Amino acid sequence: MTDPAHSTLDILSEAKIIVIKIGSVLVRGSELDQVNQSWLDALAQDVKALQDQGKKVVIVSSGGIALGRKALGISPNTAPDKIPLAQKQAASAVGQFHVFHGYHDAFEKLDIITAQVLLTVGDTENWRMNLNARETLYTLLERNIIPVINENDTVSTGEIRFGDNDRLAVRVGQMILADAVVLLSTIDGLFTSDPQKDPQAKHIPVIDQITEEHIKMGGDATAGLSTGGMKSKITAAISAIKSGIHLIITDGRPSHALKDLCEHAEKRSSIFISQYCDLSARQKWLGAHMQPKGVITIDDGAIQALHKGKSLLPVGVKSVDGDFKRGDPVEIRDGLGNRIAMGISAYSAEDANRLKGKQSREIPDILGFAGRDVLVHRNDMVLEV
Repeated sequence: MTDPAHSTLDILSEAKIIVIKIGSVLVRGSELDQVNQSWLDALAQDVKALQDQGKKVVIVSSGGIALGRKALGISPNTAPDKIPLAQKQAASAVGQFHVFHGYHDAFEKLDIITAQVLLTVGDTENWRMNLNARETLYTLLERNIIPVINENDTVSTGEIRFGDNDRLAVRVGQMILADAVVLLSTIDGLFTSDPQKDPQAKHIPVIDQITEEHIKMGGDATAGLSTGGMKSKITAAISAIKSGIHLIITDGRPSHALKDLCEHAEKRSSIFISQYCDLSARQKWLGAHMQPKGVITIDDGAIQALHKGKSLLPVGVKSVDGDFKRGDPVEIRDGLGNRIAMGISAYSAEDANRLKGKQSREIPDILGFAGRDVLVHRNDMVLEV
């Protein structure tokens, strides 16, 4: 846990997994249907520098609707909430190509592969889909491929979509257990009032605890490209810090803004300091809300391993009951029927039964494919207190 007195430099230096959210205004260039390629090139160089330090980086990018406006005949001054949903979705379908093409070109110059990932809110709230999305992201990161994520606007509905990518960035951070979320915006953090309207507005560099006063300081997005505004950023920060994730807001418009944030103390930002979180947000949600679809009974050796912070391996499983699928919640019990933990199964009940008592190295031969080495990963498990 990072000390609240630490600076942005310390937080980003210690962070192993970082989610970077890019606002629409930063992605779009001077032309309505073109990306700001020189800015993206500089960003790619900054991300590569983080990769060279051994950090894993995920990008959450806005810009799809903004870059598709021209094709749909939507005025650049029309606020996003005033655009009919069907037009937003059509604009996104056009603009997503421009967005990803810009990132692809920027990173290709550095011999870095990018991957386009489109998510909806349902992907993060349905645990089977959440598990699949998370495994995809982990697989990409393990190979130093940069995921470029945006909301899948073309299939989302007005009732279930995130509404802005600030909160999407935090959801992604929670999914992959990120250490920090950086919001590159058009403002360098939280002010006591709108600095564009109030010359006496004071910048707040560190927020240890979000209060009602801070929430009142947030304003709505201005008409044009943005869907967020400071209000959505504070909402995102509330969710982030409760999950043990630091959230940083800074002005991303200058070239190499990310590099400056990581290397220069004078780069202004606002840091929302994460709260102590002994369990991930996923684990808390799991323990509180999930109804088990099956039961896995384990031996004494496996019980000891779980209490040491280990994952549940097939070799420690004595029996499997129920009709569950991969990604379903299961109850983990000892030989006397006492519940030891709740967890998300990496395999269906049928496959788990075939694997029980077996070594992980035998999984490919037994199932005919190379699945996960564990039956329930430690990050997907909550032990009974």
